[in-house]
Parts: sequence; C-alpha cells; structure tokens
Amino acid sequence: MTPDVRQLALPDEVMARLRGTADVVVVDAGELTAPHARPLLAEAEILLSGWGCPAIDEDTLAAAPRLQAVIHAAGTVKHHLSPAVWERGLTVSSAAGANAVPVAEYTLSMVQLAAKRVFRQASTYGESGSVWQAVNPDFGLHGRTVGVVGASHIGRLVLERLGALRVRLLVADPYLDAAGAQELGAELRGLDKLLAESDIVTLHAPLLSETTGLLDERRLALLRDGAILINTARGALVDTEALVPHCVSGRIDAVLDVTEPEPLPAGHPLIGLPNVLITPHVAGAMGTEVECLGAFAVDEIERFVQGRPLLGAVSAEDLSRIA
Repeated sequence: MTPDVRQLALPDEVMARLRGTADVVVVDAGELTAPHARPLLAEAEILLSGWGCPAIDEDTLAAAPRLQAVIHAAGTVKHHLSPAVWERGLTVSSAAGANAVPVAEYTLSMVQLAAKRVFRQASTYGESGSVWQAVNPDFGLHGRTVGVVGASHIGRLVLERLGALRVRLLVADPYLDAAGAQELGAELRGLDKLLAESDIVTLHAPLLSETTGLLDERRLALLRDGAILINTARGALVDTEALVPHCVSGRIDAVLDVTEPEPLPAGHPLIGLPNVLITPHVAGAMGTEVECLGAFAVDEIERFVQGRPLLGAVSAEDLSRIA
C-alpha cells in the first residue's frame, strides 16, 4: 500500500499486533514490482495489500513462490488481483465488510437529512424570512417507505440501522427470497415495484455488466414525485444523463456520493441544484476510519496463521457478483 495509507491503516498499536504474529517487511506500493523487491517477494508467505497496490499478476506471482495468502486492507480486490491468484489456489481476504460500516452510517445520515429536505432548505436559508418549516407534509422520515437495492454487506447494515426507525422497508436483490428479506426486516420486491412504492431509494448493488445503467430512463420514471435517490455504490448504476431532467425539474431529490463520470465535469447540470447533494466519494472509510480496515486485515492474518476460517474470504466464484 502507499505510505500515507499505511500510516492510517497500520498505526503503531495495529502494527505491533501484526509484528507479534509475523515477520513484517514493509514495501511501498510503487516498489513492489521493482527489482530490489524480488528477494523480499521470494520469501513472502502473506501479502498485506491496501489502496495503491499494483496489479498482482502472473509475473508478480512467479516472483513469490512461497505466497499463500493475499489479505487486502480495503474493499474490492477485483481491480488489483488477477485471476491467476485464485488459479494458484491462494487464500484471498478483503476488508470490504469493515468498509461497509462507514458507508452504512453515511447512508443512514443521508436518509434522515434528505427526508427533512435539509439540502433544499439550506440552499434557500434566509430568503423566505422564516426558519420554521415543521408543518410541511413533504418533510420528515416517519412513516416513509425506504427501498434498499442490493442486500450486500452494506445493504444489510443499512437495513439493520433503518430497522430501528419508524419506516417501512423494501429490498430488491436477485439472490434473496421472501424469507431472507423478512429476516432482514424488509419486504421483498422486484426492482420496478420497489422504485414505484418507495419514498426513498438507496443503492447498494455491485457494478456488474448486468447492473450497469440499472436505473435507466424507464426505471427513473417509476420513482414517485418527491422521491429521494441515494447512491453510495457505483456511479454507473445510474444513467446520469437520464437522471438530469428528473432533478433539474425538481421532481426528485438525489444524494450522490458516486457519479458517472467521476467526478462530473465542471458546469454539469446536476452540480449546484438545491435538491441534489453531490459528495466526492467519501462514504467509505477515510481518515481515522481507515484504521478499522487495517485492524480487520491484521485480525484476518491472525486467523490465517492459526488455521481459523477467514471472515472476509473472497473466492473466485464470488467475483461475478461482488463489487
């Protein structure tokens, strides 16, 4: 991982725990494939990676004949681990479950703020001469229907947190049945029905070929007038240009932590709208929260060394349906 990431993910206490489990050699991400790193790779049995890690491909694996596991102190492993990692039978783990927590917390905050139309109100603060909007029936979360698209790590945490509130929960996921949805405190719906019934829709599906443009013009039109769309997953789940007229007209509100493209170009029509909040991909772990990813990864290394099951294991079969 890069040095700045390492300082956040592996502070002294976490690094001390790692050194108590294994002999640790630090190689900066940019040096992993350099000639002087080859002797280190030749001895490595576990690779602890993070943001900034270069591709672990066949050439890198050939230089690491003793490698048994890759433990990733971040979310997805799809961008830096080649299929050769699984073909060689290596154990792979990701801290995606740990990264899911701050995303779920961000989502819950945005659900509550957006339901109060905070962003619209903040944009016009002081213009009306009044600050009291309590009697507006369009405001508030109580009694609303919230639709969660994707019962992923994050989607399940969001459902759990929303379950403590006075809302009706719907969930859409092709791998979930009605009984599974009920266990999550939600009613199972097909995506189209969920969009049509929900006051607030929050996206937590992975970006796959079949989910690219999942919310296209037809599906966006299914959203109720006044609905709120929240996307903390991947920008390409939503057809950005199809979303524009729904937001520019004020028909729906949107909270977008991810966009397609990312970032949006200067002057894009979604930027600056009073009913649209765009944040720069900040829902996941950042700053002090990155330590949670490093701590999870060290926990996984301890489990691996002790021969215990890994909580963040990623199999080759998982790749077709995870973010």
